[in-house]
Amino acid sequence: MYKVTIGLEVHCELDSNSKVFSPSINGYTENPNSHLAYQDLGFPGILPIANEEAWKRALKVSMAMNCTTPDVVLFDRKNYYYPDLPKGYQITQMTKPVGINGYVDIDVNGEIKKVLIHDTHLEEDTASLDHYDTYSLIDYNRACVPLLETVTEPCLHSKEEALTFLETYRSLIVYCGVSEASSVGGQGGCGVGVSLSVAGELGTKVEMKNINSFYNVGRAIDYEIERQTEILQRGEKVEQETRRFDDETGETFKMRDKADAVDYKYFIEPNIPPIKVTDEMLDEIRKTIPMLQLERKQKYMNDFGLSEYDSEVLVKVKENSDFFQECVDKGADPKKACNWVTGMLMGYLNENEIKIEDIPVKPIMIKELIDLVDNKTISSKQAKEVFECMIEEGKEPNVIVKEKGMMQITDDAAIHDVVMEVLKENDEQAKEYNPEKTRMIDFFVGQVMKKTRGKANPAKTMEILREELAKYNK
Repeated sequence: MYKVTIGLEVHCELDSNSKVFSPSINGYTENPNSHLAYQDLGFPGILPIANEEAWKRALKVSMAMNCTTPDVVLFDRKNYYYPDLPKGYQITQMTKPVGINGYVDIDVNGEIKKVLIHDTHLEEDTASLDHYDTYSLIDYNRACVPLLETVTEPCLHSKEEALTFLETYRSLIVYCGVSEASSVGGQGGCGVGVSLSVAGELGTKVEMKNINSFYNVGRAIDYEIERQTEILQRGEKVEQETRRFDDETGETFKMRDKADAVDYKYFIEPNIPPIKVTDEMLDEIRKTIPMLQLERKQKYMNDFGLSEYDSEVLVKVKENSDFFQECVDKGADPKKACNWVTGMLMGYLNENEIKIEDIPVKPIMIKELIDLVDNKTISSKQAKEVFECMIEEGKEPNVIVKEKGMMQITDDAAIHDVVMEVLKENDEQAKEYNPEKTRMIDFFVGQVMKKTRGKANPAKTMEILREELAKYNK
């Protein structure tokens, strides 16, 4: 059995109004070559200007990953020619990335693992190519879009760890509000390095480039582990090379040997002056970093006593987690608020394929609904009806209860009168009452609820019914 070691290079396009070095719109469109400026096409004499929002968002992710930040934002040229890069070079970061030597904690089956970050750097994305039998088409909409690349140390040792990191990283990006990290429009991609340890020594690394989904990352890792294992078991050596993943077959194919690697001849980009990074600037950015997914999950479990499952459901979508947290901040009991948010509320969102910001229900309304049940103004069953009205009409629960006359009857004498009326009308059933047969008591409760239109307090109704039925035939 060989020890698996994995390193990842994760790409994510950042949100901003314009591209990272040009004034073009930064936004997905299916209309090719419509988001263009001279900088995107590499016209001579047109100078790039660094997008402040883009590099500040890159610094935000860097700090969220506990990286060391630089004293200046500095860009480099990575020199190579390919049709998707019309300038003949890419503006990227090599000398001083926006972050180095960081870490991200991940939860793998209840165990917290620290994934070490080698660096994270900001660069411009390339154009996109569509290849056909005898020709290729190029779309420059993606050219110069701000792209953040994060490189881990080779410290992951299973497919599960690698995929957990990718999910955690995507969550961090979304929680920080710097990107939707969506596969639509190609906002993300991943490179994977896999090696198998032989006799305790790190094995030969094989890299796979441009894998377009987490699912395919898992398939590529599985295939490469199996392929390298077979090579080693034959007594042969694994070649250090770059391979591509075929998402149709699930196989990897050789692209080039390591010896064929391009010398990019990096040097500092002369057309973009260094941008000073001050402590005040970093403090302002740090204030915008929210509590991240894993920390929230641990807080919900440890401080609120929620189950691991419920906590995971709550933190999966930041907006849902924010909504729940505001319910608690307004004074709602955490467990009761969790039941409403993960149950009725998220059920409605999923069924209608909408987001929480698309409905009129606010956190304070959930807190008020919980209070109405706690003080026995309405029953749990009535609360569901009130919730549906909140969704449809956007009215506060107290207003709905008053308008519909839904206040519970809690007066013992009033409930007793209805109970006696029900027993009189159902004399034969009352005479046959057996306390061990729960269906019989349920029948009588239902009759009381029918007469009171659901307003009788269920607990008091049950209590009075048991007392009266016990002495009915004495």
